[in-house]
Amino acid sequence: MKTIGVLALQGAFIEHVNHIEKLGHKAVEIRKKDQLEGIDCIILPGGESTAIGKLLVDFDMKQALKEKIESGFPVWGTCAGMILLAKKLVDDPTVHLGCMDITVKRNAYGSQLDSFITVDNIKALDDKPSKLVFIRAPYIEAIGNTAKVLHTVDENIVAARQENMMVTSFHPELTDETLWLEYFIDNLVIN
Repeated sequence: MKTIGVLALQGAFIEHVNHIEKLGHKAVEIRKKDQLEGIDCIILPGGESTAIGKLLVDFDMKQALKEKIESGFPVWGTCAGMILLAKKLVDDPTVHLGCMDITVKRNAYGSQLDSFITVDNIKALDDKPSKLVFIRAPYIEAIGNTAKVLHTVDENIVAARQENMMVTSFHPELTDETLWLEYFIDNLVIN
């Protein structure tokens, strides 16, 4: 059993908690810097990346979390979490944690009204079908040499991995599937 932290400052964190517990692991809602100790990994949930980035600074967590990730701590960023981890944003000078060598386009698919769901067979998940929920979603416009693409939709990179970091522009936690969480645990946390 792993102890999995979920950043719980804003956004869709409770859904991640529910999936973690469904798999029999311990979930810890992270709201303070000292809670970053004693967990095996962390999930940065979807939500509003600007708000979460500001709260990381306000709660004095940003630098500690960044250093932890850069030293090999496993992290999975979904939607806003992808934006937080990116080294660069398209047409936006903002950098939050800046740990992952990706360039992300915010709200790449349009407004809330342009949100959509698709089902794809995912090679990284042994060609199992997965429901992908996109809500005001970003996508990766450019990827560095050390990062690898896990999945694309319409030629846009929507899931990637770099060493101890994984990102998805969609929300697996908003489905009843745990395939992406299992992939994260099996490939980045346990290995």
